[in-house]
Amino acid sequence: MQDASHETTDADAPKLVLRRVYPVAPEKVWHAWTDPRALAHWWGPGAVDSVTSAAMDVRVGGRYRIAFLAPDGVEHEAHGEYLEVVPNRRLVFTWARRGMPEIASRVSIELKAVSGGTELFFVHAQFPDVAARDDHEVGWLPTLVKLGELLLQA
Repeated sequence: MQDASHETTDADAPKLVLRRVYPVAPEKVWHAWTDPRALAHWWGPGAVDSVTSAAMDVRVGGRYRIAFLAPDGVEHEAHGEYLEVVPNRRLVFTWARRGMPEIASRVSIELKAVSGGTELFFVHAQFPDVAARDDHEVGWLPTLVKLGELLLQA
């Protein structure tokens, strides 16, 4: 199941909402998001194993930093702070990219056991404008496909 929607309201900045169902237990999806070695195999829209470095302190107040190569070979870096950590269920963190620290947004991931696997409900919110949201959608869509491919191999 793949679903994407764009939402914008006066009270809200633009946001990207994605839903996926992966045929594995929530614990496996959680592990892929919270273990830097696992994350290195699927993160980023470029080729497989495009992560050049990843550091994660997955706890409320902990920080992360992930550097990865885009399809054009340019290295990008995402970093932020974990705001909510509920193992195997919910992960919320701030999101900023190197070179654009003034554009801090927020990502939330909810995992729900469903028949045949795990539903991932992904929201990337608080974009400054629609163009920033659309730019991130171009990266998140193939990244979540790569996550699904990794989970099928595990």
